[in-house]
Amino acid sequence: MLNKFEDTIIAGGGPIGLACAISARRCGIDPLIVEAGAIADSIVRYPIGMGFFTTPELLEIGGHPFVSAGQKPTREEALKYYRGVVRVDGLRVRTYTRLLNASRNGGVITCTLQTESGESTIDCKRLVLATGYFGEPNLMDVPGESLPFVHHYFDEPHLSFGLDVVVIGGRNSAVEAALELFRAGARVTLVYRGTAFPPSVKYWVKPDIENRIAAKQISSRLGATVLRIEPGTVVIRNAEHVEEKLHADRVYALTGFRADFALFRRLGIELEPDTERATVNPDTLESNVPGIYMAGSIVAGRFTSGIFIENGRFDGDKIFRC
Repeated sequence: MLNKFEDTIIAGGGPIGLACAISARRCGIDPLIVEAGAIADSIVRYPIGMGFFTTPELLEIGGHPFVSAGQKPTREEALKYYRGVVRVDGLRVRTYTRLLNASRNGGVITCTLQTESGESTIDCKRLVLATGYFGEPNLMDVPGESLPFVHHYFDEPHLSFGLDVVVIGGRNSAVEAALELFRAGARVTLVYRGTAFPPSVKYWVKPDIENRIAAKQISSRLGATVLRIEPGTVVIRNAEHVEEKLHADRVYALTGFRADFALFRRLGIELEPDTERATVNPDTLESNVPGIYMAGSIVAGRFTSGIFIENGRFDGDKIFRC
């Protein structure tokens, strides 16, 4: 059972939300964390066995040492680490509990939460949003995008062994998925609207994908646009402006992710029209709605490339000062 009133509710049980909760605890506040998925759900969605680009000490929160077997930690090591932080610090987390809405009446914020068993409300004095940008895929808005063989999150390359797989996208997630699928025995076609891979593709990954394409081990359709998806087929307009049908047993539409801007608007948070950047006080991270704060990548709107766990993990110290 949830309490009827909490001093602070933190929406988001990822590394940033957990770090905010630790900052609150060290100021004598015992916050309730509500998380729409599992703890560190964005990391749960990473491919099995994936390694981080950064070193473990830059992923640490609350001063808890993060020890990994190699120089760079893996997905599994990170999940174990963040579970351990929750356990050691005794953080209160309600997983599979989504924040649907919140309204302010005087000094009280009423939050509407959704679980598998239904909706409920809970009041609080302070609401911290640390929901990240990984929960909402950027949709292409093409017919057939919701067919069951189309996936917006990469899972396990082994599942595609011996199959024809179309990967849509040309940035890191799509390029790395194409390479992993190829090495797991899938027949891969990479479809990207750009005519060349962007500079943001990791410097050691870019020559790998280019060499695989040059060797015809991975097929590519650069400068192409997806028109529609049909059962077993991805229909594109290729670089020659000719409609082409690509056979596909599985499709990975890895076109990036975004924050839940619709939620922010429901809460009354002002967003810039072009960037969807929220109006926040840079010193306290309080939004234009008194009592509602924003932490992590969501502060940057659609331009999240400059905010990661490495720097967002300190946002809780701005919000909770004691």
